[in-house]
Amino acid sequence: MMRTFTLLSGDQIPAIGLGTWKSSEAEVGQAVKMALASGYQHIDCAAIYLNEGVIGQTLEESIKNKVISREKLWVTSKLWNSYHAPEDVEPALKESLGHLRLDYLDLYLIHWPVAFKRKIGLNIPETGEDFLSLDAIPLADTWQAMEALVDKGLVKNIGVSNFSISKLQMLLKQSKYKPAVNQVECHPYLAQTELMSFCREQGIHVTAYSPLGSGDRPDMLKKTDEPSLLQNPVIVEIAKTHRATPAQILIAWQVVRKNSVIPKSIHEKRIKENLAAQDIQLSEEDLKRINALDKNYRFLDGSFWEMKHSPYKAESFWD
Repeated sequence: MMRTFTLLSGDQIPAIGLGTWKSSEAEVGQAVKMALASGYQHIDCAAIYLNEGVIGQTLEESIKNKVISREKLWVTSKLWNSYHAPEDVEPALKESLGHLRLDYLDLYLIHWPVAFKRKIGLNIPETGEDFLSLDAIPLADTWQAMEALVDKGLVKNIGVSNFSISKLQMLLKQSKYKPAVNQVECHPYLAQTELMSFCREQGIHVTAYSPLGSGDRPDMLKKTDEPSLLQNPVIVEIAKTHRATPAQILIAWQVVRKNSVIPKSIHEKRIKENLAAQDIQLSEEDLKRINALDKNYRFLDGSFWEMKHSPYKAESFWD
């Protein structure tokens, strides 16, 4: 049975989902098909991943073939940075709905607290001139347009991604609906304990992305001599104790902490192993050892939004 967590709306988000960032169009359809056949109910998507069309074909076929019902399926997507202007929010959502072949989303997130000029589209800025400051398009204005999507029945839940405590506090002061979810990088090197505590106090659920360290992300987003989560001696030793893989231990750690988690894979064996991690029972000693690995280390630190004339600075991004 799939473990779930209850959101503010009362909806149940499945504890483990399939991440689709970095999955090419040639790979992602088969990965989603294998995941749903293996018992997954949670698929995490985003417009910027440029693969929602193939995912939509697979979702449609899986529902038609009764692999899963739409009611049991949980689909998340995200508003890209170029569409923060209130008038662009609903069209951006409808484009994702069209690609995903769905009438509604279970969860729609503001992907980053970063705004681009509309001309950028589903791309990454080439110069600082392509950015817009949050004074030009306040997050509260974007959020108000997100709230309208709930009122229209186009999404069941709305939330954010990569938001710090201060940005959440600002949004909460000006919101009709609290964010249901904050999706953030989270793993033993970045335990996010303070952020998790704040979110829990506010009833905001946390979803962990890059739970395995995202070793397959593009080289441009990597640093030299990055620490490995999957090869960490503590994780490897605990995995041997449980006759599990290091990846399963990293995923189980998130579920024990009551975070949903979205590991990405395109390999059937790993897809199945990742889902089975929800049944691993970590001991108090296991948790103590894993928690001690925290070093506030980000694999995705936001420095890619910092360039000449950009209004975003890495050193203050997570304040």
